[in-house]
Amino acid sequence: MAGPVKDREAFQRLSFLYQAAHCVLSQNPENQALARFYCHTEKTIAKRLVLRQDPSVKRTLCRGCSSLLIPGLTCTQRQRREC
Repeated sequence: MAGPVKDREAFQRLSFLYQAAHCVLSQNPENQALARFYCHTEKTIAKRLVLRQDPSVKRTLCRGCSSLLIPGLTCTQRQRREC
């Protein structure tokens, strides 16, 4: 059984910022600057408080510009052919 989660409020804030960025982009895809701001803030908070983010969340954030990666909307997905 897992114990109490340390920094529960911080994790809730990270979740809220991620969901807000997702919502902003789904409502208006041209509003990438606001979504990027939310994701950058989320990344900064996690780094400052030394919190581990879920790998699925980290995979959907650009490491360079902190924008949210949504296939077909803000990024392109390619599949490699295995030899």
